[in-house]
Amino acid sequence: MHLSLLLIALASGCLMGSTVAPVGAWPLAWVALAPLWVIVASPALFASPAFPALFWGIGYHGLALWWITGIHPMTWMGVPWLASLVIALFCWFAATLWGAALVVVWAVGMTLISRVAKLASWSRVAIGVALWCGLEAVWTASPLCWTSLAYTQSPHNLAILHLGQLSGFSAVAASVVVVNALLAEAWINRQAHRENSSPPHPLALLASNAYALRACFANGNAKALRRFISPAYLGTAVGFLVCLHLLGLSLYNRPLPQPPTSAIQVGIIQGNVPNEIKLYPAGFRRAIEGYTTGYLSLADQGVDAVLTPEGALPFLWNQVVHSSLYSAIQEKGVVAWVGAFGKQGNRITNSLFTVTGTGVFSRYNKEKLVPLGEYIPFEQFLGGIVNRLSPLDAHQVAGQPHQVFDTPFGRAIVSICFESAFSEHFRYQAAAGGEFILSASNDAHYSPTMPAQHQAQDVMRAIETDRWAVRATNTGYSAIIDPHGRVPWISRLKTYELHAATIYRRQTQTLYVRWGDWLTPLLLVLGVSAFLLNATGFGRQGVGQQ
Repeated sequence: MHLSLLLIALASGCLMGSTVAPVGAWPLAWVALAPLWVIVASPALFASPAFPALFWGIGYHGLALWWITGIHPMTWMGVPWLASLVIALFCWFAATLWGAALVVVWAVGMTLISRVAKLASWSRVAIGVALWCGLEAVWTASPLCWTSLAYTQSPHNLAILHLGQLSGFSAVAASVVVVNALLAEAWINRQAHRENSSPPHPLALLASNAYALRACFANGNAKALRRFISPAYLGTAVGFLVCLHLLGLSLYNRPLPQPPTSAIQVGIIQGNVPNEIKLYPAGFRRAIEGYTTGYLSLADQGVDAVLTPEGALPFLWNQVVHSSLYSAIQEKGVVAWVGAFGKQGNRITNSLFTVTGTGVFSRYNKEKLVPLGEYIPFEQFLGGIVNRLSPLDAHQVAGQPHQVFDTPFGRAIVSICFESAFSEHFRYQAAAGGEFILSASNDAHYSPTMPAQHQAQDVMRAIETDRWAVRATNTGYSAIIDPHGRVPWISRLKTYELHAATIYRRQTQTLYVRWGDWLTPLLLVLGVSAFLLNATGFGRQGVGQQ
């Protein structure tokens, strides 16, 4: 039985992993957590919940993050083929386990709480949702996160993503968890389970129930149906699913005022400089020529500003000022946001510069660096070891937190690559007056899956902050995203592209921008209240008692 339960947990985790871009089977997210919930809530099925939770987490995070292995081969960097494979697998496995750890902690926490106070089903739902969201809030505040349950709905389910305007990613994640929880409780509280204290093998139970359920539906036998699923919980799950989508749809259907005075004509250059040559003389020449030509073409089209990708000119700023691109900006006077490297002490920063006809207007230094890729965690302890094991240069320095980025058109919200996963990073800048989003990235290291997921992350951030977003990437996907998450234009992959579009500055502040993630603390209060009610004997009566 244990092996089959582990396989069920792994399979359901893989189903959750298939919901994210580029597969985008987002409806599966509303059922894929339910099997794990049943296992965790039923000690008779599996004594220790840590192992099925680990398998579920590996299935979800491992499949969703498989694109990390796309960094292999790194022979173009001088890394031997076998060492490159080891590095790629290690990075993927470490990131997968980091995500799976959240699931394990949740499952163990639910079990420990249940042992202290026997939980009624409604209380278990309240506590389970609160614990999941609380753990995700802590996890997403760490230096490494990407796979919150919220992004299983992006970029396709725009209605539910609009709940992010209320309380950020936690509102979307809580919606997914609560529907899964109620479906799981509908299964747990079926009449057959209450009458049978020693449940049969889950695969045999599933097969027999499937046959019987078909017969129940065919004969319209509602009374017999209750033996296999609780109508109260099933109805509540469906009700939540419908109401949450209707709420999101009401936010999605709000009009977007577009006064001409707030318009900015923005140009995007997708340079398409492969990483294999990016850091070598051939790459330097291709970058300078491509971005200079692109800038001049867009300036002649009458754009107000031009956005280039992360590290568009892959050298220090004191070299950029001697480039043909810098000379073109001085000549044309059209604002350019140029990705390059800055200097901070003896370290470098991954930066975006606002350049006008008179010089540098403002500078933003990337705050959220990629662990191992751009810096070495706990460098004072691990730096020497990592340097011996890996030839990668990981010695950038992070920018100061809570930066603001002023431009000649007003304050902007800036994200450089990995920062797209951090909703608080966008929320702070929007609250500080950011009127539009500039996202500069380089996803050329990875498989095509990664650019699709990166685009999905920026869709969520545009909706949460109610801002237009301009994405410029090295090899795709570059895009324009409106505040409702719609994409009027998106580039192709691995092509050189220029695009001009109109965006609009906005000064609205969503509930999330004003108050942050207020939902998670509220859920935690409700969860604690549910626990106390159970501990004192209340809440165990009525529907759903086990």
